[in-house]
Amino acid sequence: MKFHWFHLMPWPYLPDDFQQKHRSVWVDVDYNLFDPEKGHHVYNEYLDELEYAEKCGFDGICCNEHHSNAYGLMPSPNLIAAALARRTERAALVVLGNSIALYNPPIRVAEEFAMLDIISGGRLVAGFPVGTSMDTNFAYGVTPATLRERYYEAHDLILQCWTRKDTFHFNGKYTQVRYVNPWPRPLQQPHPPIWIPGGGSLETWDWTTEKNYVYCYLSYFGYIRGKTVMDSFWRRVEELGGDDNPFRAGFLQLVCVADSDAEAERLYAEHVDYFYNRCLHVYTGFADAPGYRTLKTVRAGIRAQVGAAASALRQNLTWKDFVEQGYVVAGSPDSVAQQLEEVIKGLRVGQLMCLMQIGNMPKEKVLYNTKLFAEKVMPKLRNIWSGYEDHWFIKPLPPEKRAKVGDIREPVIA
Repeated sequence: MKFHWFHLMPWPYLPDDFQQKHRSVWVDVDYNLFDPEKGHHVYNEYLDELEYAEKCGFDGICCNEHHSNAYGLMPSPNLIAAALARRTERAALVVLGNSIALYNPPIRVAEEFAMLDIISGGRLVAGFPVGTSMDTNFAYGVTPATLRERYYEAHDLILQCWTRKDTFHFNGKYTQVRYVNPWPRPLQQPHPPIWIPGGGSLETWDWTTEKNYVYCYLSYFGYIRGKTVMDSFWRRVEELGGDDNPFRAGFLQLVCVADSDAEAERLYAEHVDYFYNRCLHVYTGFADAPGYRTLKTVRAGIRAQVGAAASALRQNLTWKDFVEQGYVVAGSPDSVAQQLEEVIKGLRVGQLMCLMQIGNMPKEKVLYNTKLFAEKVMPKLRNIWSGYEDHWFIKPLPPEKRAKVGDIREPVIA
């Protein structure tokens, strides 16, 4: 079983009346709510938390890409991963990921991911999200109906950048380049493992299975509602001839661990409330632009995770509701381990992404949550899928071939 520590990097200073006075945390959120001096401390605390997760034994540390929002302060996850590449030694750098349809040309993604893979010694997991409607259609202005077509073309160009060793030309519908010759190419061969984060689109299930990529369901509805999506995913994998190896699937789950169930509520309830009622407060008009979601997915009843309909499901939920309905796995170490075993086996996932910094949770609580999980929960779940091999994980350089990071000595000139 693989455990990955996922960070959204939310802005933790949204006012108490944010939901009443502001229509959206995304796209047109009031920039006057941001303070760059506070931001300096926030970014550095968040990097500390990611580095600490590696020290605690998590297999991967995760970042992602969003724009024009206070939900996640990572317009460039590659910058975050670059900082982590020098300050960590073992954990996979799971970049979930670069919204490749937004890059012109997408060669930029191929180059930066290759740099990250080499600097880190072969520890990059390359994530290729289609991107939310808020990010792609509204913040970056991509026409919804062309988004997925742009995405597929960008993917094909990036794969050629990584696997071809010659100078070639690319003549796509959206990108035309006479000389394609990126320096460098990745360290991992033929390329870093590719994971595809998704919100339930049927086309993504087909594509990840056909390409033999990892499908990561990033759901904020929790594991109980997530089971319907994951059951459908596994049925589709079987229909397409894929195997049932659980490591080809991942799931995001909010996790809060404390000494007791009561202590978990005391420590974390306010931060879960902040996350769901402020960080996910998205104007419905931004949540699902016409043409963004395909007809096939709409007919299947897959709904957006933000907007009025999603907010209505969470309206007035208490801590007890969030826990009982599976939005959050919380409680004592034994309770959390028992719940997560249900999550892992019920959804059949080998890659669990744990969201352990939630909303405005301060650093001390984040480190406590992370340490308790790593020491008292993770060991109980490690061997759940011991009969399977993870074909979708990093292949780093062995320690003896790694660079000695920070090995600076007094110069001696002969």
